Amino acid sequence: MTPPLAEALAARTEALCAVPSPIGEEKPLCDALEAWARGRFARVRRVENSLVVRVDPEAGAAGRPLVVLCGHLDTVPVHAEDRGPPRREGGRIVAPGSSDMKSGLAVAMELAERLPREARIADLALVLYSREEGPYLENELGPVLERSPELRGTALAICLEPTDGRLALGCVGSLHATLTFTGRAAHSARPWQGENAVHRAGALLAELASRAPRDTTSGGLPFREVMSVTRIEGGRARNVVPDRCTLNLNFRFAHGRSVEDAVQEVEELCRRFGASADVTDRAPSCPAFVEHPLVARLRDRAGLAVEPKQAWTDVARLASAGIPAVNFGPGATAQAHQRGEWVEVAAIEAAWRALERFLIA
Repeated sequence: MTPPLAEALAARTEALCAVPSPIGEEKPLCDALEAWARGRFARVRRVENSLVVRVDPEAGAAGRPLVVLCGHLDTVPVHAEDRGPPRREGGRIVAPGSSDMKSGLAVAMELAERLPREARIADLALVLYSREEGPYLENELGPVLERSPELRGTALAICLEPTDGRLALGCVGSLHATLTFTGRAAHSARPWQGENAVHRAGALLAELASRAPRDTTSGGLPFREVMSVTRIEGGRARNVVPDRCTLNLNFRFAHGRSVEDAVQEVEELCRRFGASADVTDRAPSCPAFVEHPLVARLRDRAGLAVEPKQAWTDVARLASAGIPAVNFGPGATAQAHQRGEWVEVAAIEAAWRALERFLIA
């Protein structure tokens, strides 16, 4: 007997959460999902610890669009107090990765199993990939796109990231740079004999603290460009004037500005304040595909609220590969990366129903 949809989704989410997959340790979960996929679908491609599952072997035949459901297998490292099996608390599933984003994976898998091709307006593929929670260049979605010609020509990709059940369009780009201020060491009782590198960073910090966000739009949706120092280190000992101070600067930039433009802005800022810059991670932005017909269908058929994605997700990587992409998933954004992370079972079912209404003719 087939269990009710909500229970099937909850049980699948629990099963996914029961296999720990912190970034870099996704292989056991990928192995289990590969066994699941090969037992049901004719075409499965494995790229390292990521999978491309062709739900419909002849995808694209007769002019049917291809819709790809994307989800990452990894979670952030597990908080010590969260080690242990997933559990139910009322209407919630509590487990690392439950919101970000194993409930989204459960939705994709249940859609693939339950919706027959003849009932859908589009063919389906799943992209289940690893290492999303780390640096841009280590994310396995890049190699998956490079080695999977069957994904070329995808009409729309839906990243099942936590969005609180809203349709989140576009995303800001993200650049990280290490800024270094240099000085000259001295005894802290005689600071005039040296040059304090931490103090040299002060003018830049004051500039960033007073800088208002830069407002911009994509597809009529508002985005905000912001720069933040997220880490700072300096000093050798408590009685020595520091001769070196390093900061991590994170620049979130909107669509319309290339990665190269963002790098140039950070480098110019550093020149103004006497620092050197070493860009350590860079990821492009993504436009809000407001006018795309399949995006409009998803919004209207499912009755979804639309908002800008004021963060970075892999919709940007997909768009850079020529694949229009949006964010939509059951997870709670406020729960991502949290201790005691949870997802509402009702939200998982609601996301499945929304995508069913979108996909069914």
